[in-house]
Amino acid sequence: MVAKRDNLNIRTQQGDMRDLSAFHDNEFDLIYHPMSNCFVDDISRIWEECYRVLKRGGALLSGFWNPINYIFDMDEWYNNKNLIIRYSVPYSDLLQLPEDKLAEIVKNEEPLEFGHSLEEQIGGQIKAGFVINGFYEDRFADDLLTQYMDTVIVTKAVKL
Repeated sequence: MVAKRDNLNIRTQQGDMRDLSAFHDNEFDLIYHPMSNCFVDDISRIWEECYRVLKRGGALLSGFWNPINYIFDMDEWYNNKNLIIRYSVPYSDLLQLPEDKLAEIVKNEEPLEFGHSLEEQIGGQIKAGFVINGFYEDRFADDLLTQYMDTVIVTKAVKL
């Protein structure tokens, strides 16, 4: 509706965020990457591809969960409101969930989640060549830790 109203030419393309080969080097001024890293096991390729397709001076705005979210048993939180530490970070549904819970996720065709360390998230952007020149924390409305701390991290990274 906004694109039509403002006469914007928008093209969408479905694909894998780790493979931006459909796009040329230095093609974009801005990449908005919201809270999607949790669905990919290895995020280093994402940062490399974002760096490749951004123009010099272009910005990557990326949001992701604070890794602490992944140390807790979410079933215990949702069912009993108990914060029980059960997992380690980096986190992987594939490697850390009990077999029955993983089977349920697969059966219900729900997405698998992966919790990445801050070194993978922020350090990975720097390793790919970005300069971090913006940082913001926020709280997610229904997040298990919202009453205690900010749980969402947003970075602005620039390709110089």
